[in-house]
Amino acid sequence: MNDTSDIDMSATRAEVARLRLEHHDLETAIDALLAVGVADQLQIQRLKKRKLLLRDRIAYLEDQLTPDIIA
Repeated sequence: MNDTSDIDMSATRAEVARLRLEHHDLETAIDALLAVGVADQLQIQRLKKRKLLLRDRIAYLEDQLTPDIIA
């Protein structure tokens, strides 16, 4: 690999780590809102949608990091 690919892969790994942290933080926030019991359902729905979008983005980036292997 060349230096540019290494830099791109490193940046992608850093982005995945950041997205995982945000995903975890959202999960914690959703759980906290649900535990209170008086949570705004619209807010919870929006947080869950954001969490799903993050999960999809993480999966896409991880797929980019995994080399294609033809068996």
